[in-house]
Amino acid sequence: MSEFWTAVILGIVEGITEFLPVSSTGHLILASELMGYDAGRWALFNIAIQPGAILAIVVLYWRTFWEVFTGLFRWDAKSVAFTRNLLLAFIPAAILGLVLGDAIEMMLENAAIVAWALIIGGVAILIVERFAKTQDMGGVSEISWQRSALVGVVQCLAMIPGVSRSGATILGAMAMGVDRKTAAEFSFFLALPTLTGATVLQMYKHRDAINAGELQLIAVGFVVSFFVAWAVVKAFLAVVTRYGFGPFAWYRIVAGIAALVWLQGR
Repeated sequence: MSEFWTAVILGIVEGITEFLPVSSTGHLILASELMGYDAGRWALFNIAIQPGAILAIVVLYWRTFWEVFTGLFRWDAKSVAFTRNLLLAFIPAAILGLVLGDAIEMMLENAAIVAWALIIGGVAILIVERFAKTQDMGGVSEISWQRSALVGVVQCLAMIPGVSRSGATILGAMAMGVDRKTAAEFSFFLALPTLTGATVLQMYKHRDAINAGELQLIAVGFVVSFFVAWAVVKAFLAVVTRYGFGPFAWYRIVAGIAALVWLQGR
């Protein structure tokens, strides 16, 4: 398979899985195993195309971000609370990512970890869906700063490939009583500082490996992941509102078991 089509496929995988509670990183790792390409060769690419998915959130929620941006100049209480909550949730992952960066990169090479994390995460989703007592928060700005900080701590679990950043933050918020829609949107918005920070850090660390050809492939993956993520996020909230997160939990469990069986038998 040509590098162009590999970039397109990985862009599709990134766009579909980034904001669903199924782990984009885990799926990209498993894709490398299934497609037989050199995962190390595409590791930087997988991180560099994340801003494409991030841009989809900016486009879909541009009114929200504009209101917050302009509201900060007026010191509007909701805009300040919105920004405070995102910063508090972002800080734990930023600190841990800097401290454990090398250890995290080592785990990215282990597909078995991804498979087990998919299964365990799926079971966790079913448990939270069954027992969490949630209430309508009315938006991200209405979440308390204590809950926001704890969601940030839970997000750190997503440094284990296969856990899912969106899954960890959504489940963490729901376990603390946040309704599904607000929990999902909090996860979307939190992706902006978290994924942007991770991308900038990795691009800087591996800047010597980036050439013109690499930038062209990254551009392809960026564009593909943007359009796919844009479509997926629009459908995601409708599915969650009607069916909850159960379908994603069962998908994770089935995908994790299938991956384990395949890894053992190859």
